[in-house]
Amino acid sequence: MMGINEEDEMTEEQTETTETGTTETGEKTQLKTYLPKDIEAGEELTPDMSAYEMLHTFRARASCLSFDVLKDRLGPREGYPITAYTVAGTQADKGKKNSVIIMKMSNLNREQNEEEEKEEEEKSDDEDVEKEDDEEDGKSKEVLETAEIYHQGTVNRIRICPHSTDAKTYVATWSEKGKVHIWDIGPQLSSLETASSNKDVQKVKPVFTFGGHVEEGFGMDWSPTRQGYLLTGDCTRHIHLWTPRESDWLVSQQTFSSHHESVEDIQWSPNEEHVFASCSVDKTIRIWDDRAPHHKACMITVPDAHTSDVNVINWNRTEPFIVSGGDDGVLKIWDLRKLDSHAALFKHHSGPITSVEWHPTDSSVFGASGEDNQVSLWDLGVESAEPLVINDTEVPPQLLFIHQGQEEIKELHWHPFISGLLLTTSLNDFNVFKTISV
Repeated sequence: MMGINEEDEMTEEQTETTETGTTETGEKTQLKTYLPKDIEAGEELTPDMSAYEMLHTFRARASCLSFDVLKDRLGPREGYPITAYTVAGTQADKGKKNSVIIMKMSNLNREQNEEEEKEEEEKSDDEDVEKEDDEEDGKSKEVLETAEIYHQGTVNRIRICPHSTDAKTYVATWSEKGKVHIWDIGPQLSSLETASSNKDVQKVKPVFTFGGHVEEGFGMDWSPTRQGYLLTGDCTRHIHLWTPRESDWLVSQQTFSSHHESVEDIQWSPNEEHVFASCSVDKTIRIWDDRAPHHKACMITVPDAHTSDVNVINWNRTEPFIVSGGDDGVLKIWDLRKLDSHAALFKHHSGPITSVEWHPTDSSVFGASGEDNQVSLWDLGVESAEPLVINDTEVPPQLLFIHQGQEEIKELHWHPFISGLLLTTSLNDFNVFKTISV
């Protein structure tokens, strides 16, 4: 977890608890647990690196509201150093160009513990100092390589097609201009593997553009079960289904329009190829079947799923659960077998929820981010119903970890092939980290 710099003065408002622990050498030490609080003048958040297996920070040319993680050709893997590929869309300052940024993050090493650092220092005593310094610089320094495509307007949301091939890697972007674009980023990914890659923003024509939405939107999801099928939802409550053809897409003119206000998020079922879920500013979560006539396709409605806007949803890959997050700062778990009431409710965040996502392989674990500048990790496998009490503050026992240090966190995603690796985007930077908890 993130803590307060030890050099900073402790304030009465700081939520703290201490307990006695034992170090590896048998010495007694005071272990401290901190809960998030407002940062006072002169205080600074610094990470407790003993709680992280790794933590790296990258900064793009401009803020990115949305990003996605590529299912790369390296496949499932373990060990270090780590390489990860992501695609992000910018929210550039007024007067500056927006772009789709294809990123290769490489040479990501884990944090060394004190014993490993001591062994490394002793080893270096027998080697040439200058040579060792050069080698250490190369070993510890993470590398960010990028390729950029010009994008007209801010990218509200970006998603990678999960059925990419060696020939094509499709990415969909929702533009603030009200258009949805499909791009093939295959050439840019290839350029990142060459030393002579072009670092300038490239002007590339989209493979396909749809301008039929009445207004801009945020809802967007590629089908995990049907290659090339896409759903996009806008701020006027309309959801369009995209059907792939040989060289383009057929976008339905009839829309799924049972919501009464803006569609905030869309999720295809990971198992049922014709079923999807959506959430809205109208406080509802809806389950749809695209085989039914459009005006009858909404099969289930969960009214007042939250007390205000339902911002984000995510569908569990192996269990019949959906997690949702709203403007009310609440996280809810919904059992699709019984949607008359939520299966679990967690109130920890003090601001609207901005992103939620289940762990790709551990069906009981999910992550969430909020406008309170926190990323929280949860484990439903913790069955205790009694909350933990830390200085009169109740903490849900399912709360595993709190990550801080970023401002205006917009999205989080687990890496599909690297267990426990989490990536987040915020106003200023990206964080890539693994905790000791997941």
